[in-house]
Amino acid sequence: MARKIKDTEDLPKAKINKTSLKKTFRLFKYVGSNKWKLYLGMLFLLLTGGTALIFPLMLGGLVKTVELHDFSKINEIGIYLILVLTAQSVFSYFRVYLFVNYTENTLAALRQAVYFHLIKLPMEFFAQKRVGDLNSRMSADIAQIQDTLTTTIAEFLRQLILIIGGICLLLVISPKLTLLMLAIVPVVAVAAVIFGRFIRKTSREVQEKIAESNTIIEETLQGITNVKAFANEFFENLRYKSSTEKIVQKAIQGGIYRGAFASFIIFCLFGAIVAVIWYGVNLASRNQLLIGDLISFILYSAFVGASFGGIAELYAQLQKAVGATERVFEILDEECELLDITDRKEVVNRVEGNVIFENIAFTYPSRKEIQVLKNVSFTAKKGETIAIIGPSGSGKSTLASLLLRFYDPKNGKILIDEKDSKNFSLTELRNNMAIVPQDVLLFGGTIMENIAYGKPNATISEITEAARKANALDFIYSFPEKFETVVGERGIKLSGGQRQRIAIARAVLKDPSILILDEATSSLDSESERVVQEALDKLMVGRTSFVIAHRLSTIRKADKIIVIDKGEVRESGTHEELILQENGLYRNLSRLQTDLA
Repeated sequence: MARKIKDTEDLPKAKINKTSLKKTFRLFKYVGSNKWKLYLGMLFLLLTGGTALIFPLMLGGLVKTVELHDFSKINEIGIYLILVLTAQSVFSYFRVYLFVNYTENTLAALRQAVYFHLIKLPMEFFAQKRVGDLNSRMSADIAQIQDTLTTTIAEFLRQLILIIGGICLLLVISPKLTLLMLAIVPVVAVAAVIFGRFIRKTSREVQEKIAESNTIIEETLQGITNVKAFANEFFENLRYKSSTEKIVQKAIQGGIYRGAFASFIIFCLFGAIVAVIWYGVNLASRNQLLIGDLISFILYSAFVGASFGGIAELYAQLQKAVGATERVFEILDEECELLDITDRKEVVNRVEGNVIFENIAFTYPSRKEIQVLKNVSFTAKKGETIAIIGPSGSGKSTLASLLLRFYDPKNGKILIDEKDSKNFSLTELRNNMAIVPQDVLLFGGTIMENIAYGKPNATISEITEAARKANALDFIYSFPEKFETVVGERGIKLSGGQRQRIAIARAVLKDPSILILDEATSSLDSESERVVQEALDKLMVGRTSFVIAHRLSTIRKADKIIVIDKGEVRESGTHEELILQENGLYRNLSRLQTDLA
């Protein structure tokens, strides 16, 4: 499938009506103390439009001094023209400056509000949304709003002023010529808009075809081993040739549209000018119009014609902005979790770590037809290590999600220190927990920044000690930059075992009461697993630990092993107790792994 870069050209439009405008006006809630910049910018916008309308009238007046043989006002009118141009330049500068200033401040507040709201949304929301779509709303949609607030609205209003003011002045100069002009210009403007849509559509299709051909190149080069192994060079050549030929066809079609458009504009535009001048000269020959007024009329006609052509495109941009605004506010209208993230605080109310799962039943909101957990009950005392095992899809990781309150159980409850977990604030609850997952996500900064994520205000010595306990100091000190080593996107510059030890150091630094290890060593080789397991053993000391594992060899020392199958607890006990149960699930899984080894 071809990859397409979604930019503002691809954004869908929304109808502009009372409802959509009401939603759009919510944007001005984020203007804050910058309202005066908006109002002042509007004033300068009116002054810019007004000076633009005065200019053709004064230019016509300059020509009329020759026609009326009244040369005494030539210099005076010339000076006034310079003053008008100067005023218009000054007004335009302040209009643009003020609109950009208020827009950037408004959008900064909007971006912060959307991001702040987004990170407080529950996991249920993220399970149903694609990251690419959310990223598009934060980038392409807000970029469209930015363009609209900065230039589109101001330009739309300016064009509207020129159309209304221009037509009024045209009627004052010559009602007859105005009727002729109004019969011609809208036709040319509408045709230009229609042609423009065809051209833009064809251009987008050409870009899509180019993207498809680039995808073929990328796939071929990435899989060059397979291409050569299957001797498919000829096939790939034909595939690329077919793709490029489609580009040629679409590009030629676009050229036809552009050529026809250019011919149409040349004929209609200059034809309209000829018609207006011809009729104006006729009126002048009958002393019904002065040549100076004719020149003013032609300039106003050009203003009105250009504004008619531009305002349709600007209206389309406004429709896109309305649609973009609605999509952004869809995020802000989502109900978020009740979090206290105004400031990252130390854990004040530290829990002991006694956990009870009491008749837990759960179904994911996106898969309501499948019950993931059914009446799951077990107890974990302070400092105990509880291993949770079972086949894939049995609900092991779901228990971790419920403990962290990413979701709440449909039935039953989770008690922490004999208190329902729902009665803890989410921030307080999660500050008492840490998780080391199978697929560790590191941020693109340095090793120090990633470890300090567990405690942002940690000192260098605390970070170093956490790395030591995680068996990470040796490999960290092997890098020239040591703790300042940049790990790359998602930690790509580190091996799997190194990423796991950074995650363990992060958990050590957080010093949680409850620790969750979700398949923390399952994707590692034997040597990496040994080093990581040593670090995990140190980390689990004195904490209530929940170890989700596939490899049974890593959980034999657990205080209790919970065996889950199809969402239910099938067995519970120590390794020694469960291995003796005839036809027990734990015993069968243990034998299977021993045979495979």
